[in-house]
Amino acid sequence: MTTSSHDSPSSRALGQAARRDPTAWQLADVPPEGDLAAAEAFCRDVARRHYENFTVATRLVPRRLRQHLANVYAFARWSDDLADEASSPEQALADLAAWRDELRDCFQGRPRHPVLLAIASTARQAGLDEKPFADLIDAFVQDQRQTRYKTRDELVRYCQRSADPVGRIVLALEGCRDPDLVAMSDSICTGLQLVNFWQDVRRDRLAGRVYLPHDDMQRHGVEESMLDAPSASEPLRRLIADEVDWARRHFDAGAPLVTLAPPVLRPAIAMFLGGGRAVADAIDRAGFDTLVRRPTVGRWAKTRLAARAWWAATIAPAGRRP
Repeated sequence: MTTSSHDSPSSRALGQAARRDPTAWQLADVPPEGDLAAAEAFCRDVARRHYENFTVATRLVPRRLRQHLANVYAFARWSDDLADEASSPEQALADLAAWRDELRDCFQGRPRHPVLLAIASTARQAGLDEKPFADLIDAFVQDQRQTRYKTRDELVRYCQRSADPVGRIVLALEGCRDPDLVAMSDSICTGLQLVNFWQDVRRDRLAGRVYLPHDDMQRHGVEESMLDAPSASEPLRRLIADEVDWARRHFDAGAPLVTLAPPVLRPAIAMFLGGGRAVADAIDRAGFDTLVRRPTVGRWAKTRLAARAWWAATIAPAGRRP
């Protein structure tokens, strides 16, 4: 996961207050009379500043969904910042606990923070429940308490809280709760989280976290100290190649969603699936050495992916309706 502080004065003030007092900041920037328009503008600002693909992604969905996507992104971003910008794991846990209480109040009809005011509106309109939002917070809590994973199954259980809820929320925005389609969405989201891990091995190591499963490390003869080297050893390259292949299998399992999801969501799903596969390809081209540099997908490549996703999803067979 990546982190970034908010750039606008009001955002900085909220973030600074959050670190001083996890209860005060949640009231600091809420309009006096619960100004939903201001809250939604705040969410759009957070999304635009921190998510470079937000504009591209939202152009692939109808206008009526764009604000909802901004609201969901802002919630995830704010939760992430509470976890990663705190002065200590203990402070992060305290801030996340307060945020979890605020979320509960939100779904009980008492939203206060502007992000939660916007989420309350989205939840009412789309019939969303609290669980996927709570799962995201739980994943950030887990990051404070667990920094190593023994098995792939253990890591997947983490992804079920850190990544899969976002896909489930997006499907639910169009009333899609078909178990088969949700499972495909989960596969794509887990794959996206996994390639992000393998892309960020160096960055996560510097943050004190290792997401490479211990059992896989042992199987490939990789010691944790190898992650501190300036470049990846041959055993580490083989390990990362194996992990990237695992992520690709998740993408393959979820790929049918591109033609089976609600039609208005198909271009965005195709873009994110293509983006995940492009990251996997970038890691491959780097020789599976993500210690030397972080493999990325360039701006023009992202634009081509978006255009290809729109075209493929638009001309694809209608497929089965959820």
